[in-house]
Amino acid sequence: MLDIKEIRSTPDLFKQQLDLRSAGSGAVIDEILSCDEQRRQLETQKQELQASRKQISKQIGALKQKGEDSSAIEAEVRGIGDKIKAIEESAQIATDKQQQLLLSTPNIPHANCVAGASDADNVYVREWGEKVLVEEPEDHVQIATRLGLIDFEGGVRLSGSGFVVYRGKGAKLQRALIQFLLDLQTEENGYEEVNVPHMVLAECMQGTGQLPKFEEDMYEVKEAGLFLIPTAEVPVTNLYRESLLSEDQLPIKMTAHTPCFRQEAGAAGKVNRGIIRLHQFEKIELVQVVKPEDSDKTLDILTGHAESALQKLGLHYQVVELCSGDLGFSAQKTYDLEVWAPGQGQYLEISSCSNFGAYQARRMKLRYKDDDGNNQFCHTLNGSGLALPRLMVAVLEQGQQEDGSIKLPEALVPYFGADLIR
Repeated sequence: MLDIKEIRSTPDLFKQQLDLRSAGSGAVIDEILSCDEQRRQLETQKQELQASRKQISKQIGALKQKGEDSSAIEAEVRGIGDKIKAIEESAQIATDKQQQLLLSTPNIPHANCVAGASDADNVYVREWGEKVLVEEPEDHVQIATRLGLIDFEGGVRLSGSGFVVYRGKGAKLQRALIQFLLDLQTEENGYEEVNVPHMVLAECMQGTGQLPKFEEDMYEVKEAGLFLIPTAEVPVTNLYRESLLSEDQLPIKMTAHTPCFRQEAGAAGKVNRGIIRLHQFEKIELVQVVKPEDSDKTLDILTGHAESALQKLGLHYQVVELCSGDLGFSAQKTYDLEVWAPGQGQYLEISSCSNFGAYQARRMKLRYKDDDGNNQFCHTLNGSGLALPRLMVAVLEQGQQEDGSIKLPEALVPYFGADLIR
């Protein structure tokens, strides 16, 4: 959430920054400030009436001591009380509207974020490894069907479109990938593994920015007042919701493996074929909570941690910096990792690594006490390390051999127990 104090002091800057996301979106700043001004004026009126009521109330006691009639003044006091109540109701309406506007307004881009209107303006940063070129490559659907790794029809039979069943060596491959990724991040990159609930309270979804803006994309269990998590970012980051940390607790580094549930599976088309977009999928998440002055360098470090998984698996990928118009709702700066998929003939986003600044921390009331004893909002960051469906796509499509087998990355062999899938 944006800071109302900062908005008051530099409204034009916030308008300009929001317009970098989408032309005209900065107009919401005027709405926020209008609510803020109304709320502040009503508060001033309330305080003036309270002072007047207090002063007049003193006259009641004096009249009663003299044995004189105080009914007129008492009626005046009651009238003031009614006015105060009406003002409080109006002020609450303005406060609630301002809060909803703030909660529905995205983060502003980082000062160093590339300006642009859409993904067409994203900037290539670097690539790693050699692009695998296969003559007449099979895509992962053909490979997985031929080798009995994924039961696409079974998923539809059980749950409808957007769900699949991994079977036999396919299920084992996913399990091997999960274990490899968790071991890498905990043993080599220093993350604490956490095992979190897969359903969370609405305030957790609000804390990381999924609510109220994207409620229609989430799976809600209304009877329980819970939401199925769209990403482990939600429960993991919210572990420190409404916390006041000491400076020596930072940085905090956590990783988690969870299923992810999203109603929006994307439009029909080749990019959504097979397991590229699902309503339920597995993911390893990386989360860091840091001091504000450390978040810029931490984004580069966290992105490197996600890249290390692809490098150890020997999978060709590229890194792209998102422009202002393609940023996620809560992010101020993001790097996407895009892995090469020969069967698709294109790169697939497999991880988004983002710095959220104080945006999520302010929503979650996540602070730390600095050396001077002042309470400061932390900065939060996260990234996928990695998303399992697209990782499996890359492993299958980059590893396909002329004889129809799949050669597995060397780093995965100890986890899978073989170097080939036949």
